[in-house]
Amino acid sequence: MSATAAMPSTWAALVTALHERHPVQVSYHGRHRIVCPHALGWKSQRPLLLAYQTGGQTSTGTLPPDPTKRWRCLFIDEIDHVTTGVAAPWQTASNYDPSQPFPTPVELVVAIGPNGGPSPS
Repeated sequence: MSATAAMPSTWAALVTALHERHPVQVSYHGRHRIVCPHALGWKSQRPLLLAYQTGGQTSTGTLPPDPTKRWRCLFIDEIDHVTTGVAAPWQTASNYDPSQPFPTPVELVVAIGPNGGPSPS
């Protein structure tokens, strides 16, 4: 199954945001989150996004004060809506590892590379 066949507009918006390093707003499990996409891949035959959350709502109410704990793995087929053109700066954290972006085994498709730009797996 290809990513573009699964969720064409959501996948395409996230790929563009990753390549251009632009934050997006996503609606995920009823919460609006501002995230910076860092990697896209597949886990258990489902498309997955690794994103750094910079604003919006969380399941705990507020973002952790420690920037290294703002990473989110979101299943793309559970994202209800993606809004591009968010007026917020691109952000990341010091614990991002471009050689292994996801914390669990994932079939990597694309990620922010070691020099900041996107790199395919």
